[in-house]
Amino acid sequence: MMPARSETRDGMRIDWDVPVPMDDGIVLRADVFRPPGPGRHAVILSYGPYGKGLHFADLYADQWKRMIEQHPDVPAGSTNAYQNWEVVDPEKWVPDGYVCVRVDSRGAGRSPGFLDVWSHREAVDLCACIEWAAVQPWSTGKIGLDGISYFAMNQWQAAALQPPHLAAMCVWEGAADYYRDLGRHGGILCAFGRAWFPSQVVRVQHGMGSRGYRSRMTGEWVSGPETLPEEQLGSSRSDFYEDCLRNTLASDEYWRSRLPDFSKIKVPLFSAANWGGQGLHPRGNFEGFLRAGSREKWLEVHGIEHWTHFYTDYGVGLQKRFFGHFLKGEDTGWRNQPRVLLQVRRPGEKFEERWESDWPLLRTRFTRFHLQANGLALSAEAAGREGQVTYDALGAGVTFLGAPLAAETEITGPVAAKLFVSSRTADADLFLVLRVFGPDLKEVTFQGALDPHTPIAQGWLRASHRKLDPALTLPHRPYHTHDEVQPLTPGEIYELDIEIWPTCLVVPEGYRIALTVRGRDYEYPGGPGTGLGTLGASFGGVGPFRHDDARDRPPAVFGGKVTVHCGPRYPSHVLLPIVPSAV
Repeated sequence: MMPARSETRDGMRIDWDVPVPMDDGIVLRADVFRPPGPGRHAVILSYGPYGKGLHFADLYADQWKRMIEQHPDVPAGSTNAYQNWEVVDPEKWVPDGYVCVRVDSRGAGRSPGFLDVWSHREAVDLCACIEWAAVQPWSTGKIGLDGISYFAMNQWQAAALQPPHLAAMCVWEGAADYYRDLGRHGGILCAFGRAWFPSQVVRVQHGMGSRGYRSRMTGEWVSGPETLPEEQLGSSRSDFYEDCLRNTLASDEYWRSRLPDFSKIKVPLFSAANWGGQGLHPRGNFEGFLRAGSREKWLEVHGIEHWTHFYTDYGVGLQKRFFGHFLKGEDTGWRNQPRVLLQVRRPGEKFEERWESDWPLLRTRFTRFHLQANGLALSAEAAGREGQVTYDALGAGVTFLGAPLAAETEITGPVAAKLFVSSRTADADLFLVLRVFGPDLKEVTFQGALDPHTPIAQGWLRASHRKLDPALTLPHRPYHTHDEVQPLTPGEIYELDIEIWPTCLVVPEGYRIALTVRGRDYEYPGGPGTGLGTLGASFGGVGPFRHDDARDRPPAVFGGKVTVHCGPRYPSHVLLPIVPSAV
């Protein structure tokens, strides 16, 4: 067993590679950053597979460079020697009297074991780490979970298991339902795992040793100390993307074992979402906020890249006020924090902070905008006559364009569509894109969580997965069971309810709202934009969240023609959350 090392530097006592035993005999490894000298302190803990010893800039150079250039408050006040992807910078927390604990998850970094991302075993491990940290001599026993993405997502699972010493959780852009939020949007296989798993997880799998990265922080191998043969590494991990391909229904044990029981989450919760995180993060933050059993819970929604605001003064300030209140009993002003804090979007990457008390906003006027086959229009008036529009089932689809708005209009909240559809084959994949165009018909997009040209909102549905869960379905948020396949009879018309993920935009007067119904992923009409080194050199509008694996969409089943039916008998429409100005 590797010995732990301890040293004092940069104003912190740092314990490297501290052993954390699990109930099955596996020993995980943690780095502990704490105030020097004796005393007990509140703990901020994270558990994940990205290598606790890997510096942010070593694998995520594009993200790091962009962030520190555009947001100088991020590197300010820190040597940045201990910056680590998607977790807190200890140099900004330890001086405030916190202990920061980073645990390499089972099978990753310095921790041995079988690597199975977001598994129930990992959730049990995370709970064990919480309870281990609670009884250490430097701990007050009050443990907070904090982190972005992976380090946020597994918080839902662990909190539902109710570890006794979990005192608060900050879920910063974290999916909650791995089937609906990530693996299979609307039942359609998402290829994100194809890029993410080998580039961000396998690269730091335990046993890469000298074939991996050397830590700037310790000089040790990030994924060592042993260097194992490739065949041993392969047999010590489950391939996330292939698991997504094989497990086609949400009712499969693979997905059910990863879905938290939200009602059992009771601790204070701060859920921070990103308007532009379509394909991975925002849905879980909204669903988790609404469905968690916590009596004390808050929602915040922001924009720009998904890794940025967690590190800015804005994001760190929110986290410290939240944890200072619940972990340390400080008067941080959190008692007066609004239940919902929105960074309301306007075209041109402009955001205005607004406090609200509910989600969806109580004053929302959910308004139907009807699809008109005649003229391919989108209108508040119902279609007066029957019509239909046909497009290639694997093609670019059809766009229904609204008239110029007579007044500024705010769209903030969840979106849903009801479409009446027929197909010439036994199934059809529908890709819905809510879009906004300027008076010159140039599309309004935003810097999304990953893609620089992210549309206003998106939704997906495989027609054979149209079955709804009546207990969870809401008028503005359909909820599909994904527990059986109901093939289509070619030519027969089906009523499909499609969830479009929540969004926010104040649309100026004279701009147009549109709904595009496609047979494949959205493509930004201005051409591809700059990608990210870990996930692709260029992005076309949906970043790495593509749905293009031919094994999941064989042309014989999905490649015919699809017809959208409109009119009095088939009132196809999109339900938009129109928000009147607050009085």
